[in-house]
Amino acid sequence: MAPARTVQGRRHGADLGRLDDTMIDSGRASKAYLVGGGIASLAAAAFLIRDGEFPGENIHVLERLPLAGGSLDGSGSPERAYVTRGGRMLEDEAYTCLWDLMGTIPTLEDPDVSVRQEIIDFNREWPTDARARLIDRDHRILDASRLGLDTHDRLELTRLLVTPESVIGARRIDEFFSEHFFATNFWAMWRTTFAFQNWHSAIELKRYFLRFLQEFPRIHTLAGVRRTRLNQYDSIVRPLTRWLVERGVRFEHGVTVTDVDFVEHDGIRRAGRLHLERPESGRETVELADLDLALITLGSMTADAALGGDDTVPELVRDKRDGNWALWETLSRKAPDFGRPAVFNGNIAEAAWESFTLTMRSPALLKRIEEFSGNAPGTGALMTFKDSPWLMSIVVPRPPHFDGQPEDVFTLWGYGLFMDTPGEHTGKAMSECTGREILTELLGQLGFDDIADEVRATTTVTTVMMPYITSQFARREVRDRPLVIPHGARNFAFLGQYVEIPEDVVFTVEYSVRGAMHAVHQLLGLDLPTPPVHHALTDPTAALAALRTALG
Repeated sequence: MAPARTVQGRRHGADLGRLDDTMIDSGRASKAYLVGGGIASLAAAAFLIRDGEFPGENIHVLERLPLAGGSLDGSGSPERAYVTRGGRMLEDEAYTCLWDLMGTIPTLEDPDVSVRQEIIDFNREWPTDARARLIDRDHRILDASRLGLDTHDRLELTRLLVTPESVIGARRIDEFFSEHFFATNFWAMWRTTFAFQNWHSAIELKRYFLRFLQEFPRIHTLAGVRRTRLNQYDSIVRPLTRWLVERGVRFEHGVTVTDVDFVEHDGIRRAGRLHLERPESGRETVELADLDLALITLGSMTADAALGGDDTVPELVRDKRDGNWALWETLSRKAPDFGRPAVFNGNIAEAAWESFTLTMRSPALLKRIEEFSGNAPGTGALMTFKDSPWLMSIVVPRPPHFDGQPEDVFTLWGYGLFMDTPGEHTGKAMSECTGREILTELLGQLGFDDIADEVRATTTVTTVMMPYITSQFARREVRDRPLVIPHGARNFAFLGQYVEIPEDVVFTVEYSVRGAMHAVHQLLGLDLPTPPVHHALTDPTAALAALRTALG
């Protein structure tokens, strides 16, 4: 396992965004309060300890839910069913901050092997090489290497790449491309790999193109995808959480932070008080000393997620029932540069989609998929049914995908990007279907009617409706997302998917980890480099390969 980095020469000169030298010298007496228990807060806690030499027992993670991990979840049992709401794509070139962190976190099984090394070893043994990336309505595997881009499509793509974000503004993707582009194999693969809708922000698509340009030549095989050995909760969150607990970090579950009081003097802003609610003791306040830190996660892409089962339909919750947006809404009224959450939580129709997890107690479906696709489980990445009215995609992970999963139990994950269109085999919108009906639609898209009875009899389907899952892609202006460290902020920062990190891409684990690293390094004045945002255009080899692919 790579050792934790030694911090040397770690002080910057004091300015409005950093603690001054006296505060750093006294840092061991200060406390840090991390609002939210998602990957951003977990990463921030790790950077405080590893890079800032912050004592773990002075770090408090305040989380409303009984488990840490946020959207990186994975749960269930073989008796009931397994479920993950989603799975984030990882990639070598672009995920520099995540790899920096996980290179110093040991796996649960072996203290001498880092999580990063485990991921490297797993992907070396089971490399991704999708052979059935696109499937048509006649159950034929398409030649996905034929991207289908014509000269006009390439000109439109180039126009987006060279247009400054200040000019793009809040424009939609479909304002930059014609109908032909949206019918290409390239768009079918790109949008389902990253979950883009035509109405999403053109700025976010431009950033994705620049960030993942190296994926152009391998978008049809997804050979650049890196997967964890188990689901991301078991492979990333649990090892990281254990590492933090071993160092004394205090996880306080069942705690809701309802408000933060700020004070400002001579252009310097501080967080002075946290307002909490605990189920056992009710309301309380935490007074922040001058040296204390508050790192606050804003919003949640899995807020109000609702589960369904074989015979039930998951509810599409529209009334912000679980309160995950409440804190940001409260804080946004305190200062104009604290963001505008309504931009991201105000249009469920443009942000929602539904996922499903199959728990199978027979190998019949996985064996047939392997025969059909030519991919062993764990090597095929996404299979997308291009003509599906739901634009359904599935992933077959390498078993076991959950810790303790028996050898005779198998899982499959999928999602539909279009929830409100009647299915080809059910005649119903995905959002109106039970788990069994979604299974019927999947079997119909695969053309596996001959094994349908066995699959239905041995499979449990868990569905998840997520009202805000792509809300990060909402069309926005610059002021709609706050900076990680707002101007003049001396002891607080904002974390998560709804902060502004120039040039980086939301809807990635990397985004949350990069924001956490930036917050910790800047607030503590650490003279440590943050890995630069990857741009494939700066790599002549990658840029040339992408150009050849686009022109092919």
